[in-house]
Amino acid sequence: MATEFEQGCPCGDGKVPDRHGRCVMPEVTFTAFIMSLNTSALYHLGEIADPATGKKIIDFSLARHAIDTLVLLQEKTKGNLDSDEAEMLKNILYDVKMRFVQAVQNNSTTKKSP
Repeated sequence: MATEFEQGCPCGDGKVPDRHGRCVMPEVTFTAFIMSLNTSALYHLGEIADPATGKKIIDFSLARHAIDTLVLLQEKTKGNLDSDEAEMLKNILYDVKMRFVQAVQNNSTTKKSP
């Protein structure tokens, strides 16, 4: 497996190089925050493996919590987002809700099989 440096990112621990080449935490933006919550939901739906173990886990209550947080943000920021942010949030919510439903259906189908 290639290291972050070999993949073109010399920084570890979630850091990125700034314009001077120093490793820093990425800029905090609304988009980055929403993407982080989406990644959390996908992780808990078993769509993203744990980077340390390579294992995929499913925890519907934690996935639901991340989705509920995204819904809360959509409600509380209504009218305060630019059109790109609002569209991104709407699309992410639609996608992650559909994935949640599919994962729940797949889980219940798997449990019914002999």
